[in-house]
Amino acid sequence: MRLAALLAALRPVLPLVLGLSLGCSLSLLRASWSHGGGEDPCLGAAGRAGPPAGGAQPEAEDGRPGQGHEDFRPRIVPYYRDPNKPYKKVLRTRYIQTELGFHERLFVAVLTSKATLNTLAVAVNKTVAHHFPRLLYFTGLRSAKVPHGMVLVAHGDERPIWLMYETMYYIHQHFGSDYDWFYIMQDDTYAQAEQVKALVTHLSINQDVYLGRAEEFIGGDEQARYCHGGFGYLLSRSLLLKLHPHLDSCRNEILSVRPDEWLGRCIIDFLGISCISQLQGQHYHTYELAKNAEPEKEEEEEFQAALAVHPVSDVTLMYRLHKHFSRIQLERAYQEIQELQMQIRNLTSLTPAGEAGLTWPVGINAPFLPKTRFEVISWDYFTEQYLFSCPDGSPKCELSGASKADVSDIIESALEQLNSRYQPSLRFSKRQLLNGYRRFDPTRGMEYTLDLLLEAVTQKGHSHVLVKRVSLVRPLSKVEIIPMPYVTEATRVQLVLPLTVQDLDFVANFLDMYAMNTLDTHDNALLTLLFIYHPYDAQRVNQVDVFAGVKTMVGELEKRYAEVKIPWISVKTEVPSQVKLMDIVSKKHPVDTLFFLASVWTEINMEFLNRCRMNTISNWQVFFPVHFQEFNPALVYRGEQTASSSTDFLRDGHFDRHSFAEACFYNSDYMTARTKLAADILDRDEVLEGMEVFDVFLHYSGLHLFRAVEPGLVQKYALRSCNPRLSEELYHRCVLSNLEGLASRSHLAMALFEQEQANST
Repeated sequence: MRLAALLAALRPVLPLVLGLSLGCSLSLLRASWSHGGGEDPCLGAAGRAGPPAGGAQPEAEDGRPGQGHEDFRPRIVPYYRDPNKPYKKVLRTRYIQTELGFHERLFVAVLTSKATLNTLAVAVNKTVAHHFPRLLYFTGLRSAKVPHGMVLVAHGDERPIWLMYETMYYIHQHFGSDYDWFYIMQDDTYAQAEQVKALVTHLSINQDVYLGRAEEFIGGDEQARYCHGGFGYLLSRSLLLKLHPHLDSCRNEILSVRPDEWLGRCIIDFLGISCISQLQGQHYHTYELAKNAEPEKEEEEEFQAALAVHPVSDVTLMYRLHKHFSRIQLERAYQEIQELQMQIRNLTSLTPAGEAGLTWPVGINAPFLPKTRFEVISWDYFTEQYLFSCPDGSPKCELSGASKADVSDIIESALEQLNSRYQPSLRFSKRQLLNGYRRFDPTRGMEYTLDLLLEAVTQKGHSHVLVKRVSLVRPLSKVEIIPMPYVTEATRVQLVLPLTVQDLDFVANFLDMYAMNTLDTHDNALLTLLFIYHPYDAQRVNQVDVFAGVKTMVGELEKRYAEVKIPWISVKTEVPSQVKLMDIVSKKHPVDTLFFLASVWTEINMEFLNRCRMNTISNWQVFFPVHFQEFNPALVYRGEQTASSSTDFLRDGHFDRHSFAEACFYNSDYMTARTKLAADILDRDEVLEGMEVFDVFLHYSGLHLFRAVEPGLVQKYALRSCNPRLSEELYHRCVLSNLEGLASRSHLAMALFEQEQANST
């Protein structure tokens, strides 16, 4: 009875006891297995297992820790440089693409001659050159006149073999390490650029490739083939690198009349590679054009699939071929778009949203959905003659230029789509555009809604006038990266500050900001002051110098910063023309100087100076920032506390698009444009009084004018003094800048409301 009672009491804890016993047993067995194969560890003085003498852990022969020891002390190998070897500084590349060894995809070389340089070569340049990333023309002429828009390399020898030798040598020397594929063609060859680019994207760059239209040598080996030069051929980079050491031997040992045969024999003899017409499932299709052929009537499948067509006898035939193949590519693109749209329609029904989630047009992003009323994109109203949303803010302006062409094109497209949908039952013709609306949606493109007054004619000749509303979308096309020249943030910026008597109250703040944001931070920026004296003040400069206070502040800055010198230039004039002032400054600085033409209200900071450096490119682009102008605090805050943070961008103000006082440009670009201006005005200095630096670059330079809002260029409110001696346009812009800089419409309305309430009481 006692045993049964004991078992009944222990039964609840029995599984726990059995589990602990089993776990301890397995642990003891595992420990015995791990130590059973080796010797017993050495015992220390206290009888505990310890390391061998010297305290080092046992290691294997390769330096790794011995078996059974997971924790070990790493061995540190110190850096040692042999003092007998010269130290070589590591130079970093300019672009990460170069450092990582990336290559461009395709380089194209076109062989031309004296007879065809200004005809067929120009036709090649106009038809396919803009499709290839890099295309050069090679000729044997000496000092050949280069047609506009072409890059020509003249070797100075018109012998065909010598031209081929020099071309291959030049390509290897200048582009061998930059491109993966090299396409060689003649100027009497029409090549489908998009097809050639698609071909190289499907080929591996690790092989020695000699691809083209394979031809047999006359009287030669039946197995060897060379690529016919008239149809173009493709060389891989690895083959070009292996061929380069043998070019001199080929020139001296191989005799041939045709340059393509000479190159083919050179590749076969020294590399053992023959021309092939297909590789890795890709075929190099060609078509030999018959004499007096009509491209529009060629319906053979071989012609439609050709990558290269040869021979092209004249310029007109080249353009006709380009038109024909462009039409074929366009039809293929439209067919592919229709197939994709059909697939989207079929798959949309399987989505959670169902057919309701299908956007229009099919495949284009859905319209932008604003979250607040401030994000609503407004529509611009227009007719065929007028636009009711003008850039200058006026309510109505004449439709002209690109806007007029855009409206005409969209109306024609609407009629074309209507006729293609309803023909042959109905034929539509436009009578009048009743209403037009358009807006730019950044998520999809330009949207249009047109109310058209149409005349519909049936097949029997009956006509009827009706109003039809149509909606159209001009979608955003493929985004392309525009290559830009290299610029750096290490360029020195030369600030130029013109000062008049009316600006004296604001100079102290400008100099304080300049000292805090450039001198204290050791930014690579210098300052030159331009004192503009009125003739009356200039006569009294020895008695009373109106700029004496400014010169004193400059002297204090130079004492505080011993390494800084702030020069100034004194000018006497009644009309402070911006162009005349820059003429004086330009002559006193080197041609590679980067100027920042500032105003006395400008608050200099490092962020903007870096953008000035990056957005201004010599012989390419000038930068005219649109500064942020604060409103009049007396009208905006009306006695309330102003914004506490001086760096807070969300202050009440606006971007002053009427001001062109700030500008970043290189001296060389200004001198070039100024030379063209001088030849145009013929020493009529009164013309310069109505011009700004912006006008000089706009009308007398071929540079990009980059004008954009600049949030880092903030100016405090100040009432500018407008000089009536300047041109009417400049004076009008100055007045508008002052008026729009007072306050926003809501602030002005509130001020008027409070004034009316005060008057009524």
